[in-house]
Amino acid sequence: MATQFPSHADRTATTPRWSVLAAWATVLCTVPSCGWRLALGFGVDVGFTGRLGELYTGTSITVYVLILSVASQAAACLTLGLVRPWGEQVPSWVPRLGGRRIPPLAVVVPATVGAVAVTGLCAAVTLVPGPLDNPDFPHGTAGLVMDLCYAPLLAWGPLVAALTIAYARRRHRA
Repeated sequence: MATQFPSHADRTATTPRWSVLAAWATVLCTVPSCGWRLALGFGVDVGFTGRLGELYTGTSITVYVLILSVASQAAACLTLGLVRPWGEQVPSWVPRLGGRRIPPLAVVVPATVGAVAVTGLCAAVTLVPGPLDNPDFPHGTAGLVMDLCYAPLLAWGPLVAALTIAYARRRHRA
């Protein structure tokens, strides 16, 4: 007997509005830091001086920030799968797998690891003295702009954690 999946409308109705908004917030909280990094990568003076000012220029930094920005945005966009149908069932356009149910643990485990990793990384960079204490890091207005661009990342991990819990509960009930 074939398993009958809830319709898109039924799934959407069981997804709390707060979780849809939180999922979009995860995507949006990565945008400012990506923009700041891309500015750095494309040669905008973001306030690095001395050795770091020399280090953070050229083709290699451009490639690095492009890869990091695309990867972080892609990871943030994956969070939408915690509130969208494609996080429960493989989209029909995917060859050989389309239409198959995604086991909840295949989503919950990587989302949990991601939430813990992002939270830990952001907390470590923010709370532990180290690279940010470097005198060649941006200071004054440039430092404030950098801080404001990176501050939203502090919400990324906790948002993913809350969404993962909501996803697991919703899938467990189903």
